[in-house]
Amino acid sequence: MRLGILSDTHDRLPFIEKAVKAFNDAGVDLAIHLGDYCAPFSLRPLEELQVDWIGVFGNNDGEILGLLKASDGRIKNGNLSLEMEGKRIFVDHVNPLRSSLISSGDFDLILYGHTHTLEVYEKNGCLCVNPGEVCGYLTNRHTVVCLDLDNLKPGDVDVIDLA
Repeated sequence: MRLGILSDTHDRLPFIEKAVKAFNDAGVDLAIHLGDYCAPFSLRPLEELQVDWIGVFGNNDGEILGLLKASDGRIKNGNLSLEMEGKRIFVDHVNPLRSSLISSGDFDLILYGHTHTLEVYEKNGCLCVNPGEVCGYLTNRHTVVCLDLDNLKPGDVDVIDLA
């Protein structure tokens, strides 16, 4: 299963549209948004995804009820634990317990956002991924990540620059 991972879109519609195109072109099977959509209108470009998507709330998502409605319930609270194709995945926006989660050995993949900084590393057999920011506000980069669940090695993660 190929995942498309994005975070921190912050209402930047042109770059959200580019992220959707990148995921469609890459043939992802599922997109995961790691929070900070901001307003419900920013979900409209996700309707063009050729696959389903899920997400978690971020700390800048002000219209929670509007986002829940606009997403048809796809957006969940953080600390989301998933299992896909036998892989244990932890999904959150702000993740102050990341070190403890990595050390626990309970997860194969940890996905997080919030810092706007692209990070892809492996520790204790766990792949940790922050796809950076779609919006480009803090780093001047607009990035998303694609990865295959059957190959969770940092060197095999595809970073896509949207600019």
